[in-house]
Amino acid sequence: MIKTYGSAIIGIKAITITVEVYVDTGVNFFLVGLPDSAVKESHQRIEAALKCNGYKIPGKKIVINMAPADIRKEGSSYDLTIAVGILAATEQIKADQVGEFLIMGELSLDGGLKPIKGALPIAIEARKKSFRGLVLPTENAREAAIVSDLEVYGFDNILDVISFFNDPSGFQPVEVNAREDFFNGQVKHDTDFSDVKGQENIKRAMEIAAAGSHNLLLIGPPGAGKTMLAKRLPGILPPLTLQEALETTKIHSVAGKLGKLSTLVATRPFRSPHHTISDVALVGGGSFPQPGEISLAHNGVLFLDELPEFKRTVLEVMRQPLEDRMITISRARFSADYPANFMLVASMNPCPCGFYNHPTRACVCPSGTVQKYLNRISGPLLDRIDIHIEVTPVDFSELISRKASESSETIRERVLNARKIQGERYTGLTGIYANAQITSKMIRDVCRVDASGEALLKTAMEKVGLSARAYDRILKVARTIADLEAASSIRPEHIAEAIQYRNLDRDNWAGGN
Repeated sequence: MIKTYGSAIIGIKAITITVEVYVDTGVNFFLVGLPDSAVKESHQRIEAALKCNGYKIPGKKIVINMAPADIRKEGSSYDLTIAVGILAATEQIKADQVGEFLIMGELSLDGGLKPIKGALPIAIEARKKSFRGLVLPTENAREAAIVSDLEVYGFDNILDVISFFNDPSGFQPVEVNAREDFFNGQVKHDTDFSDVKGQENIKRAMEIAAAGSHNLLLIGPPGAGKTMLAKRLPGILPPLTLQEALETTKIHSVAGKLGKLSTLVATRPFRSPHHTISDVALVGGGSFPQPGEISLAHNGVLFLDELPEFKRTVLEVMRQPLEDRMITISRARFSADYPANFMLVASMNPCPCGFYNHPTRACVCPSGTVQKYLNRISGPLLDRIDIHIEVTPVDFSELISRKASESSETIRERVLNARKIQGERYTGLTGIYANAQITSKMIRDVCRVDASGEALLKTAMEKVGLSARAYDRILKVARTIADLEAASSIRPEHIAEAIQYRNLDRDNWAGGN
């Protein structure tokens, strides 16, 4: 009996699968160990691939067990694992080293190797379980070679794999300088805030959102520049750290979103799903669980354009991930955890026609329509969005102005300085690196205000009609504004500015419409 080793992906982690091949007298082929249809079909793919390259599955009784048997094996990535096991068990290749490597790859009928999903988590698992190396398709080799202290060999077809196990000395492992690739991949963004004319108050709000990792909602008429502004937000966010890049790459690897010969994801993700998306596609899941858009946006930005047009169920499933920054997909036999630490940026029209509160065009919506439109977004979801701000159309004189606007690089420097202050403040606290993540209990210590600040907050609550749920959000945003000025304490002017960013909390925002 011969044992070869593959790997199964659960969430963004991999577990080792042992493939046991037993050959006996008789004529039959048995594949057991809870394989799905794609794994069962490997028999035909392996048989054709071996015949095309001068090898064969002998006419004997072959029993293949994939252990542990209580975990469902999915997909075609086990083709190479099973093929090498059969060749070694029938003495068509040398078997002395096949157990030292974790082997994964999908076979085409001519013996070519097709790329697999999850190469990076599989490589991490291989090192964890002290395998000598990893054998997989060439297209996945650079991704897996990020993992140090592990020999990674990439091959284009099964003949090369057979040659490797017969004589490994003639092959060199793939080597990648992960740090060099990571820093070289941090390219400048194509979009820049210097392209945006006017909208200085919106740029300011986005700077505050980036500095404190606050969720943001832009409300304004069509053509006011909401999408244009949102797409420029990643350009002012701090660069990914190496650890964040590794986490992000694992998720994209499992989802099969990495390009050919890719290594680390070096820039913050920006995901913008269409409003017809299903709740499963957004949060993840399915018959064979996969990460959704909120996990693909991990360590980056999730942009929801035309927020009220999303189905209510889709928006409501985001409430728990926004709070916990993690989504758990539970099934009968297992559960999978996907990280979802993202900044939510959303945009919406103020009403169905789009022109409520427009400075020059009249809203034609019937009475009560504006409030009904806003009610498509639930209070608990709005509660998790720190900044709501109106985007008004740009005046023609500003559009044709030749005055240079502030660049993303300049704004980013201020954001980095504010994040550095927060990083020092929250040192040693797990999962908290910015003001948006602090708990209600921490607000009392971190966001202390003097008597004049408290009086201003009281006035805002009573006179402007701000809801009680806005209180914590205002204090968090005020703390970020203070950090941008490197101020040790929150002053009344910081609170006054933060109050401006709670438009939808005003009782009379929708007026009598």
